[in-house]
Amino acid sequence: FFIVIHKKPLIFLHWYHHISVLLYCWHAYVTKAPAGLFFVTMNYGVHAIMYFYYFLMAVKLKPKWFNSIWITVSQISQMVVGVTVTALGFVLPSRYAKECAIKPENNAAALIMYGSYLLLFVQFFIQRYQVKGGKPKSLKKE
Repeated sequence: FFIVIHKKPLIFLHWYHHISVLLYCWHAYVTKAPAGLFFVTMNYGVHAIMYFYYFLMAVKLKPKWFNSIWITVSQISQMVVGVTVTALGFVLPSRYAKECAIKPENNAAALIMYGSYLLLFVQFFIQRYQVKGGKPKSLKKE
């Protein structure tokens, strides 16, 4: 919403992320994916910080002490945890077959989703905060 009202371009990462999350969440709901609790908790935490920051920027109250690089770092961290939780989902069912309700097709979709997000968010990080002269762009005084 904030991107659109400020007439900023929507990048591929944005479109891909939201469309694939919608599809994955539908499939996770249908298959009652147990890892969804981890994914939802991480997602709400990161988005609460991110959208509050965007709101402050929209009302011209951007905090000088908070650098946007930390939002991208938290998103990348979310993807690392997502890949890790998903990878564990391939190991745990073989050990706890009776107790574990992880569906292989949903877990494979989660791995593809989180793996591709991880690559795209790292690529975004490099493009946006490319290190020049010893400091990331966003930390230099302008």
